[in-house]
Amino acid sequence: MQKSIKKVGVLTSGGDSPGMNAAIRSVVRTCAYHNLECVGIYRGYQGMIEGDFIEMGPRSVNNIINKGGTILKSARSSEFRTPEGRKKAHENLVKEGIDALVVIGGDGSFTGALMFNSEFGFPVMGIPGTIDNDIFGTSHTLGYDTALNTVVDCIDKIRDTASSHNRLFFVEVMGRDAGHIALNAGIAGGAEEILIPEEDLGLDRLLESLQKSKASGKSSSIVVIAEGDKIGKNVFELKDYVEANLPEYDVRVSVLGHMQRGGTPSCFDRVLASRLGVKAVESLLDGVSNFMVGLKNDTVNLTPLVQAIKGKSEIDRELLRVSDIITT
Repeated sequence: MQKSIKKVGVLTSGGDSPGMNAAIRSVVRTCAYHNLECVGIYRGYQGMIEGDFIEMGPRSVNNIINKGGTILKSARSSEFRTPEGRKKAHENLVKEGIDALVVIGGDGSFTGALMFNSEFGFPVMGIPGTIDNDIFGTSHTLGYDTALNTVVDCIDKIRDTASSHNRLFFVEVMGRDAGHIALNAGIAGGAEEILIPEEDLGLDRLLESLQKSKASGKSSSIVVIAEGDKIGKNVFELKDYVEANLPEYDVRVSVLGHMQRGGTPSCFDRVLASRLGVKAVESLLDGVSNFMVGLKNDTVNLTPLVQAIKGKSEIDRELLRVSDIITT
């Protein structure tokens, strides 16, 4: 028989992303709407192990919807990977009277939640929070839209400098295993070439593309590269290779790094976080566990956590075709 849920814990885990605070706010206020207590867990799973909890109500999440990062902090926890650590975390949740858990994070965070549920039968729901947009079961993860806007803004500024000095810029963006940011921001920023892990462009084709750009009269170019692209060992070696083979280019590298994770969340991310938070809490009340809430065709739906973890987020093939056409 399904145990009635009276108190919900919420945590953020893994890398931070814009929209996490909006999701926390949504979970807390949905709990209040349904007369449930809500407890914030600081520093993710490590906070569960250490019992670092705080009671949260509607007023405790005032003025956070517009803030990047996460007020509950985030941390990696090697201790949670051990049976002893998870047992301690479970004891703390039981002691606090927490009946269910909402985990905001990526596939690593969901793996921990799934393992925790399998060992203790503890109800868990996942909300996808990562700028990489690499979670199966949702078209958008929290922070992805904001990161895209940040990257495009940076590319626009870099283009001003590239044009002023007749330079070729390699702009590296986040995306260790997925090229969603590079592909979309590259198209939106008018990049001359886009390099992503899913497509092996090859050094020869890159040189050919740059030669064509030069021959067509372009005095400056921008190449957007996902950090996980395999065309070179790293972006700086790629720069050296291009300079050695195309000496007419003055090449510069800009690694955008962690600035992509920060900043005020976009309207899209705030609304998405609000929708997903409501769905997560209400799904737990309906007796649903071991699922991730996500967005498909602008509808909030549920994906089993095991599928969200094991499934692969596919790159948009039509966008690849669009990119090939408009970067010529």
